[in-house]
Amino acid sequence: MAATMIQKLSGNDENGNQVYIKRDDLLPFSLGGNKVRIAEQFYADMRKKGCDTMIIYGSRHSNLCRVLSDLCCSRGTPCLMICSHEEHEDTSPTGNTHLIEWTNTEILPCAKDEIAQTVDRAMAQVRARGGTPYYIYGDRTGTGNEGVAAEAYAEAYGEIQEFECANGWEFDYIFCPSGTGATQSGLICGHLLAGDRKKIMGLLISSRETSRARQVIRTGVRAYFAAHQAIPPDCLEDEIILLDQYRQAGYGLYDERVETVIREQYRSNGIPLDPIYTGKAFWGMTEYLRTSGIGHSRILFLHTGGTPLFFDYVMSSGAGQQENV
Repeated sequence: MAATMIQKLSGNDENGNQVYIKRDDLLPFSLGGNKVRIAEQFYADMRKKGCDTMIIYGSRHSNLCRVLSDLCCSRGTPCLMICSHEEHEDTSPTGNTHLIEWTNTEILPCAKDEIAQTVDRAMAQVRARGGTPYYIYGDRTGTGNEGVAAEAYAEAYGEIQEFECANGWEFDYIFCPSGTGATQSGLICGHLLAGDRKKIMGLLISSRETSRARQVIRTGVRAYFAAHQAIPPDCLEDEIILLDQYRQAGYGLYDERVETVIREQYRSNGIPLDPIYTGKAFWGMTEYLRTSGIGHSRILFLHTGGTPLFFDYVMSSGAGQQENV
């Protein structure tokens, strides 16, 4: 997969930090985003395990489901989507919803407390049709496949190192939105293998319990190392940095501070951020940098994509269309 550009943002922040952004939103498939890398890993693992039908999971906002459904459709692979939502979520269709529907993916709606049963139902449907199902998250409880997704950003870490080598310096911090934890797990793997000094900072954008989110990241790193016949270093626990104070009460919720960041970055750098993932995380990063005393450092923000969600926000005129926190 071709390396994506790393762009320096205009000006320094108030503490003298130089902020860069890695544009994985420009990956050349299905409107880009980090899920393009992760989807390729899931698809390869499905084939490796002799399966022929993909079962995916996510909400109506899901970038991963958009990319995976498109990838399966383009390769003639049957795909089923388990779609759940949280109690506070608006369940009206989004751009991602419509794009998933374009691929003729079979959608199985369910409540958050019915996911395991719906996985069982999807598996049974596929087998009844003579297929061999592959659930991206492993078993019915969503465990067992953590190392597969981490592989994507363990590999992508090399692109960051190449940029650093070409410029003769190293980033001090890498910030990224953290939802499923796969991207952050992969970045931590790359960092540990490189043995460099930077910190990988995840910004939790979902309502997942922080302890659970840390556990998922930890499991992803350990699974990646196990797949490569290695053991992660003893410092692993200290390397899992997850900022949970900027999630604004949960997935899909944001306020005018996030909206301001989205508009500012579009006006000053021409970069589209969405309020569900990247805009919320970018706002959280700027708040953390402002209040933590970090100064005169080189900062990299990983743009994980979400272009359809950016246009959802633009077309809804932003303010007043989502619940404020």
